Amino acid sequence: MILYIIRHGETDWNKTHKVQGRTDIPLNDHGRHLARETAEGMKKLQIDLAYTSPLSRAKETAQIILGDRKIPLIMDPRIEEFSFGSYEGMHCGGEDQDPESVEFNRFFTDTANYIPPNDGETVSHLYERTGEFLQWLCQKEELQDKAILISTHGAAMTALLNRIKGNLSVGRFWKDKVPPNCAVSVVEVVDGNPTIKKEGVIYYKGQGKT
Repeated sequence: MILYIIRHGETDWNKTHKVQGRTDIPLNDHGRHLARETAEGMKKLQIDLAYTSPLSRAKETAQIILGDRKIPLIMDPRIEEFSFGSYEGMHCGGEDQDPESVEFNRFFTDTANYIPPNDGETVSHLYERTGEFLQWLCQKEELQDKAILISTHGAAMTALLNRIKGNLSVGRFWKDKVPPNCAVSVVEVVDGNPTIKKEGVIYYKGQGKT
């Protein structure tokens, strides 16, 4: 089994440093451009089926990557983005940064001491649900000879890759930083065991990370 794990393309909220999480923000024109460039780079790769987060930015990224391939695109909430609860919609950087974003920014700068709002999610729960998805997928006997696209988000993708690397430390969650928009990591699964073969492959030129 080969997994192509990709972060969605850019959105307007990415561009203006607003917290997205589960808020369903679509790709912007640049995000679609990044996805099209990535699709061009991946057009010769075999892809047999695809899983996507239900959020539109991940789903549209997957649709652009798949192009004319007539294969299933399956939505799975286990690879949905991290829920930031009431922090979502807040400016967390740039000139318009909200004062209360200091607490939110611990998610990136001091993850071990990040305290989610009451309606938000913990990093431990993110590890749990993405890990459940990964284990379930890797053990599906009928998919062992398949190549699979997984379209997801920055935090959810990081949780998947960290688990494969054996890093389940909350405090070291961002050890390898946020994957750029439309970055692709290639994972090989043998006898149910995933191994990262390539990480952060970029198929476009110029700036893509926001």
